[in-house]
Amino acid sequence: MAQNTAIKVNETSRSAVGRDGVLDIAARLFREQGYGSVSLRKIAEAAGIKAGSIYYHFGSKDEIVAAVLDAGIRVVHASMRDAITDLPADTDGETILRSAIRAHLRALLDVSDYTSANVRIFGQVPQSVRDANLPTRRAYEAEWDSLLSQLKKDGTLKQDVDIRRLRLMLIGTLNATLDWFDPDRGSADALSRTYADVFLNGILQRQDT
Repeated sequence: MAQNTAIKVNETSRSAVGRDGVLDIAARLFREQGYGSVSLRKIAEAAGIKAGSIYYHFGSKDEIVAAVLDAGIRVVHASMRDAITDLPADTDGETILRSAIRAHLRALLDVSDYTSANVRIFGQVPQSVRDANLPTRRAYEAEWDSLLSQLKKDGTLKQDVDIRRLRLMLIGTLNATLDWFDPDRGSADALSRTYADVFLNGILQRQDT
């Protein structure tokens, strides 16, 4: 009877946290501490379960990392895509681009540990894990390329703009805000407006000639 009770307690403990719960905790730890400092034992301790219980859901630390990376991209991808899809059909190109920038920053800074964990640890993880994440990452980059190409086609962007370089600069700049953004000193929405103003209008004061 005691053995059966122990088995039931262990099963209850695993199900109380669950696979998604383990991922949520891992994403937060990776965001806060980086890849190298977070072990399976540390994830288990934060989840309130034994380290061996994690193997009920995942085969290794890198399997958890891969899932966190994929989820991080999907969160920001869905946020950006939904923000654009929800706009009226006659929305002008500038508003569309501003909405995409805002959605990316909000997903990165306000919404999810997964998105910020992805940005912070991608360069730290083994090459095999990065390679596994590339299809998800490429899909999001393709979404931006498609959007920017359409804005170039309809005349919102200059015709000599290199779409790939613009996308790399844009996403790279937005992602870099994780290194310095302080939510106590401003909002992601306000930051997105500032960034959009710089990208769309530049920083030089033009003199009439």
